[in-house]
Amino acid sequence: MFREVSRLIMYGNLDKDEILIKLSNIFQQIEEDKQCIKKEVHVRALYDQIYRLLDLATKYGFDDNLWKCYIAYLLATNENPFSVICEKTGAKSGSEASVNQIVKQDMQCFFQLFHFDFSAIEKLLEVKCFSILSHYHSMAKAENTYNKSVSEKVKMLAKELEKARDEEDFFDIVTTFYRRYGVGKFGLNKAFRVTHTSAGELCLAPITHTSDVTLEHLVGYEIQKKQLIDNTEAFVQGRKANNCLLFGDSGTGKSTCIKAILNRYYDQGLRLIEVYKHQFQDLSGIIEQIKNRNYKFIIYMDDLSFEEFEIEYKYLKAVIEGGLEVKPDNVLIYATSNRRHLIRETWSDRSDMANDELHRSDTMQEKLSLVARFGVSINFSKPSKKEYDEIILGLAAENPDIHLSKEEILAQANAWSVRNGGYSGRVAEQFIIHLKSIES
Repeated sequence: MFREVSRLIMYGNLDKDEILIKLSNIFQQIEEDKQCIKKEVHVRALYDQIYRLLDLATKYGFDDNLWKCYIAYLLATNENPFSVICEKTGAKSGSEASVNQIVKQDMQCFFQLFHFDFSAIEKLLEVKCFSILSHYHSMAKAENTYNKSVSEKVKMLAKELEKARDEEDFFDIVTTFYRRYGVGKFGLNKAFRVTHTSAGELCLAPITHTSDVTLEHLVGYEIQKKQLIDNTEAFVQGRKANNCLLFGDSGTGKSTCIKAILNRYYDQGLRLIEVYKHQFQDLSGIIEQIKNRNYKFIIYMDDLSFEEFEIEYKYLKAVIEGGLEVKPDNVLIYATSNRRHLIRETWSDRSDMANDELHRSDTMQEKLSLVARFGVSINFSKPSKKEYDEIILGLAAENPDIHLSKEEILAQANAWSVRNGGYSGRVAEQFIIHLKSIES
């Protein structure tokens, strides 16, 4: 194993704490210990890495042959100059084929690692851990307990790699995977949040469990949904598109629409980055990390609004339009807000005669200029009684466990709305959840 790992070139950027590197070092130490004097030390070190493999399998829902899933995981997540370019254009040919020869040498190493025979080590150390991992049956897990998006793709890649006859097949399968799905965290995950390392470095961390809601689940608001669909389709297809502001009453489905849009266009390369108001100073750093990747990124700001004393909106204005650096074509900003103009206005803002500032209208225009930077503004207003009833019946029709008549459902829904804040999609959904709880 040490020989294969030491020969990696393009994929030789593995972290020194990576399981493969640790195992390689352990196997080298065992080989150097001719008499196996430190047998118990070797076994303990080996078991530590086996535990890490099992932990990785739990995190991503791997089963069957965990070692092959692990090698597939390494190939799917390793971002290097070849894999990042490959996700955009596929494997190069002709004058650029030299890099292919380097990568094919790496693929020969991975081919041997993928089919590595652990029987000699198991016999020497009198262990059976790798035999167990090659036929591993995990306990049944709910989908929200592991990263389903990564799990499905890695397991699929592992099955494809099992069909490979040599490094040439390995190369073709891996490069096809990169071209179809991408590589690394951006290729395998839908959504991300902003975090910082202990050293203060900006990091886009995957959100491993996202809502599977669809636009069809949001009853009504057909005009609003079409506006959002048209703009997003233009974006993912590489045409000009606008930043979007979804504003209006609470509970009307603004955030749900954004989540549904992500699910609809994820397979076409759409990704979402959730950013909170206090993180706006990181916007330039976020864009720097994503501007050259082969994906379309929506920077998503939920429930966006500013009080008059808050100045974070200035960061947002500069990034959207007005800064020296042009916003990349693969980045849009989608925001939701209960406020049409995002920033709270006061009567003093509207009065040029205010005593404490000579030109209050200038202040108001500065605040209102933020919303003007969103090319598409979509209004989600509270539904009428008739629209609320349609939402209720639409949601009820999706739940066969509800056996009440339409009249009974609407009567109870009306009483529920009186007690719980009036007519809105959120109130309607909460009512359906209530009905399901008492029907079950």
